[in-house]
Amino acid sequence: MLSSFSVWSACRRGAARLAAATAVSGLVATGALVTAGSAVAEELPQSQGGATATIGGLKTYGDAVIHGDDGDQQVSAGLFEMSVDNGGMLQTYCIDIHTPTQKDAKYQETPWSGTSLQANADAGKIRWILQNSYPQVNDLAALAQKAGASGLTEQDAAAGTQVAVWRYSDGADVDAVDPQAEKLADYLEKNARSVAEPEASLTLDPPAVSGHAGERLGPVTVHTNADSVTVTPPAEAAADGVKVVDDKGEEVTSAADGSKLYFDVPEDTEDATTALTVQASTTVPVGRAFTSETRSQPQILAGSSESTVSATATAGWAKKGAIPALSAEKDCAKSGVDITAANQGDEDFTFELMGTEYTIGAGASRTVTIPLQEDQAYDFTITGPDGFEKRFAGVLDCETQGSGTGTTTQTVSEPSPATAGGTSGGGTDLAETGSSNATPIIAGVAIALVVIGGAAVLFVRKKQDSAKD
Repeated sequence: MLSSFSVWSACRRGAARLAAATAVSGLVATGALVTAGSAVAEELPQSQGGATATIGGLKTYGDAVIHGDDGDQQVSAGLFEMSVDNGGMLQTYCIDIHTPTQKDAKYQETPWSGTSLQANADAGKIRWILQNSYPQVNDLAALAQKAGASGLTEQDAAAGTQVAVWRYSDGADVDAVDPQAEKLADYLEKNARSVAEPEASLTLDPPAVSGHAGERLGPVTVHTNADSVTVTPPAEAAADGVKVVDDKGEEVTSAADGSKLYFDVPEDTEDATTALTVQASTTVPVGRAFTSETRSQPQILAGSSESTVSATATAGWAKKGAIPALSAEKDCAKSGVDITAANQGDEDFTFELMGTEYTIGAGASRTVTIPLQEDQAYDFTITGPDGFEKRFAGVLDCETQGSGTGTTTQTVSEPSPATAGGTSGGGTDLAETGSSNATPIIAGVAIALVVIGGAAVLFVRKKQDSAKD
């Protein structure tokens, strides 16, 4: 796998296994009520929901060699391990061979449309490889027989699988060093067939709704692979009589995939917004992508324990005027971020975006794409009347770096961090996975410059009536 930030892509020897999450299977809704006059900007997630995890070390791995115009580069290839927030473990392979992995970076489950897989015609073959190799297939004898790789070890299986993934995720000319791992990589590459993108473990659609006090706001549809879910309303909102109900107006205590949730807001409730967070315990589907807002190497899921997943939806209401609902999602097909603005109020909602003015009529919705450069950090704050603010921040990471980026990687003639003073697949040595220690420094400086020079602030205003109240 690729190296983590600087020398911090350490992986320590151990026999850690995927641990079952202690969270009870179900969906739990929580939230906070914010008055319309609050001037605090709310940072909205760029993901529609799912698992959030912290990456650890490269756990089970062997060696591989990348062949390029500048010579051969020896790297470590295998499985990373990530700890899921609130319980659970994930195993992943990387899908960007020339990008470093930062130690302890936060990752979020992400649809393929928000990653380099969006434009990759072979993305479905990568999922087939994950479904038909280690660790999903843990009978190494059977896997070895299919691949003609006698004596296949866990380290060989992880290295061979990663190499096969790289050949499709990056189009890389890469070989496994161990002959058995190379045989597995060749077998997987030759037999891979396109498989559809897996559904998210948990999402709420749409992630933002709005309307008048005295109405039911929504629906917000639950999409999950959990068998059953439970729902509790936001405590602060519940104190003001706001309830989470179904399409019949009955308060919700349980829900399932496809359930539609509404915010039932009493007519005399003060203008405000609330955030609803839903959680479930489930296994994340193999093939789900994971990205980090710190430009850490993208990952793709190879295995999951029972893990805690979550999604967030916001609701805003008022008695009159424009009532916007804002959400954002990365769109790699358009090389930017889609900001969707819906207005369920009785007045137009007008805002300026990158020098262009947009008006969302009462009861209308519009999606505006903010074009960005690859690897560009962004930080947009949309402001409106009565202290209305919504913030969208992140990094656009839609392409693999490729081999012509000028980064320095470990060469075959140099001692491999995976074997210097230790052995592949274990030891306390740091394991590099494609980039030298200089690579993350270069990347970090580049991102810092983008943040300084490329961040934008978006200003929103509501059209005012000629006569004030």
